[in-house]
Formats: sequence, C-alpha cells, structure tokens
Amino acid sequence: MNAPAEGLSTSSPGGRRVLAAAVLGSGMAMLDGTIVAVALPRIGEGLGAPLATLQWTLNAYMLTLAGLILLGGGLGDRYGRRRVFVWGVVWFTVASLLCGIAPNGGSLVLARGLQGVGGALLTPGSLALIQSSFRPEERAKAVGLWSGLGGVAIAFGPFLGGWLVDGPGWRWIFLINLPLALVVLVLAKRVPESRDWEAAGRFDVLGAGLAAVALGAVTYALIAAPSAGAATALAVAAGGVLVGVAFVVRERRAARPMLPLGIFRSRLFTGTNGVTLCLYGAIGGVFFLLPVQLQNGLGYDAFAAGIATLPITLLMTALSGPAGALAQRIGPRLPLTVGPLVAAVGLLLLHRVEPGSGYWHAVFPAVLVQGLGMSLFVAPLTATVLASLEVRRAGIASGVNNAAARVAQLLAVAALPLAIGLSTDEYRSATDVNSAFGRAAWICAGLMAVGGVVSWLLMPATLEALPGGAPVRRPECTMHCAITSPPLEPGDGRHRGRRPSAPA
Repeated sequence: MNAPAEGLSTSSPGGRRVLAAAVLGSGMAMLDGTIVAVALPRIGEGLGAPLATLQWTLNAYMLTLAGLILLGGGLGDRYGRRRVFVWGVVWFTVASLLCGIAPNGGSLVLARGLQGVGGALLTPGSLALIQSSFRPEERAKAVGLWSGLGGVAIAFGPFLGGWLVDGPGWRWIFLINLPLALVVLVLAKRVPESRDWEAAGRFDVLGAGLAAVALGAVTYALIAAPSAGAATALAVAAGGVLVGVAFVVRERRAARPMLPLGIFRSRLFTGTNGVTLCLYGAIGGVFFLLPVQLQNGLGYDAFAAGIATLPITLLMTALSGPAGALAQRIGPRLPLTVGPLVAAVGLLLLHRVEPGSGYWHAVFPAVLVQGLGMSLFVAPLTATVLASLEVRRAGIASGVNNAAARVAQLLAVAALPLAIGLSTDEYRSATDVNSAFGRAAWICAGLMAVGGVVSWLLMPATLEALPGGAPVRRPECTMHCAITSPPLEPGDGRHRGRRPSAPA
C-alpha cells in the first residue's frame, strides 16, 4: 500500500496559516494595484498632476513588478520561498511609507517604482508557497482559495480606496499597508520553508535589466506620444522593441537565464499565458478608466465610485473557490471559455454608463455580469498555468504568469487612453471622459472575448495528467515529496526538506 502524500491540508492549522500569510501578502500587492485607481482623480487634484503623471503612478509600479517578478521567483526557488517572501513584504512596506509622504508627482512615481520591486519579491513567493506546501490533491483547492481571495483584493481595492480618499485622505491608500504587513510578518514566522535544491549559479541580472528597459521604453512611448510627438514616440518604441529582441537573445544564450525559454515548449503554458495577456489587459483597462468615468464623468465621490463595484467583490468572494474546484473536476476549458465571454458581456454593458444614467439601471447590471465572469476564470487560469509545469518550477511558473498579467495591465493603462483619444487634462472633462469611456468598453470587451475563444481552442479537458496537476499514480511511485521535489522514485534518496544526496 502506498504511503500517503506528504504536505499540508487546507483544513489543518498549518495549511490555514500558509494560506493566510500568502493571501494577505499577495493581497497587499494586488490591492495596491487597484486601490490606487479610485484615488487617481484626487491625487491629480492634490498634486496638480496631468494625466501622464497619473498613468505613471500606476505604471511605475507595474513596470518594476513585471520586469523583476521573474527574478523574484528565481530568488525564491534558490534561497527559500518563505525567506524571499518576507524580504518582499518588508521592502514593499518601506516603499508604501515613501508613497504616503511623497511631496509631489515625481517623488510619488519614484516611490511607486520601489513598491513594484517589493511586489516582485513577494507575489511569486506567495503562490509558490501554496503550490509547494500542500498535498497534490489539495493544491487545486488551495490555489482556488488563493486566487479567489486575491481576486477579491483586486475588486475590493476601489471600495477601500474610495473610503480612505473621502475620509483621512488619499495618502492613506499607501499607509494602510503598514499594519497589514505587520500581520503578514507574524504569520510568516511559522510557514514551512521550501526551495528548488537544483537551483544554482548566478542570477540573470542583465536579463532582468533588459526586460525592464524594453517595457519602460514601450510604456514611455505610449504615454508620451500626445506630448512628445509621433516621431519621438516611434523612435523610443522602436528602441524598446530592439532591447526586447536583445533580451530574448540573452535568455537563449545565458547559462542561467531569468526566463528559461524551454518552458515555452509546453503548448499549454504558452497558451495560458497568452490568455492571461488578453484577460488582464481588459481588467487593467476597465479598472483604470471606470473610477475616472464614475467620478469625473458622472460626478460620484470616491467612496460612491468604490461602492459601485461592490458586486464584483461579493461574487468573487462567493464563487472563485468553487470555480477552482469545478475546474479540477470538469477541466479548465469550459470555465476559461465561458468566464471571459460572460465578462465581455458585462464590459459591453458598461457602454451604457454615461452622465444622467442611474446606478441600478446602468452600472449595477454591468458590474454584476462582469463579476460573474471574472469569478469563473480567475482561479482556473492560475491553476492551469501552474499545472502545466513540474512542481519544482512553481516559482518560475508563478513568476511568468504574474509577469504576463502585469505586462498586460501596464500596456493597457499606457495604450488605452491613446487609443480612445483621452490625453493631457481631458480626463477632468465630463464630456471628453464619457465619449472616450464608451470606446474603451468595446476594446476591453474585445480582449475578453479573444481570451475566451483562445481558451476553447487550447485548454485541456483535464488537469490530472499534467506535470504540476494532481499526481498520476504509477506502480513504481511510492510516495510524494510535496515541499521540495517531484515524485520520488525507488532508491532516489530524497527526503522532504533535505537536499538530494549525490549520485553514487
């Protein structure tokens, strides 16, 4: 009789502790990605900032997060996922304090960039802790809980941000991270450590730098195009593309690349990250512009704008966990097809949100349908991308998928105002905002629909037989090492939490 798989259960005290630390830690980073959006009009007013500064307030954070998140995943695999996760929490907290006391737009953008560095350390570590700490048969449920509660943080951000902005002031959207971080650090003390014992060699700092420069150049070109001129923007964008090519060449030749290109041989891994780009591009675009439309277009105060999206929070709280379990039973294809298509309908309904329209008639149906769709796809998307690679690659799998989501949001925030004709100080005009927002709703709905169609074509019928999914029982497999390594083979000599012994 086979020995039971090692690892934690979601119902055990240790499992609940890991979940709490991972959810709260990554929730700070996710919350900060959305809580700022509802405060943008008030930040612009308080600092006298143009639209470009508000875009950079979001994108400086996402730029460093997306550019360094792969490095953060690699650091966790090498030095310990819990250890690097704690480093990230501390860094993120210090940067949050700097954001809260920033005297002007430039210093706020710089502090937001530093926040992204902390996010790049803690975000992949949180999900890798989940994937490596729980029993194989418990991972889908644990990932579902992590994804669902993380999704709640994304949706809850506008609500909390509105309350803080109208209450103690916009600076508290950053200062609130200080007490949250203290709770995370206390919980993390008793979280089990895990790492990839095969990870060795130098880190690919050059690769991380090239990735950040490429993303930064393209982002700058998109944001600065209205003021700098088409010629300058095209030149900077072309430079960014060339640096991106240099990044790919570097990763192909490096002995220890930050982004091992071989992982993209997995058709499922590549396809799932492509779907992530579409879905999170749409999410990033709508969560950037909807608070602006509600406040500057419809005259809501910040708290009312946050309350307007509360149905998304409630639906994701109730449905994301069951959606992850459903994907484990029926496979990810159906949830990852139906969810984006339902969300696309919700985004199309946002086209009706215009000056004079009532909340229950226009806003509520749109956010209700959008929240239902998001609840269906967030957890299955995360579980699928992790299942597409071996468990020991949990850090890099998490890092790549998080990078894809952040890059999608980064480019959406940079490109969408340009695509819909909203620039400079036009975001303060109700007429201009309303006209531009209608066009944005169509673009974001189109991205969601593309993600749904691609999911139907690429997603598998089940996760069971995938490298990081539920274990495939084989006669020669006697037990599983859930924390540090793939399934044991007879005579392998590996034990949970210990370095593999050298070959005889």
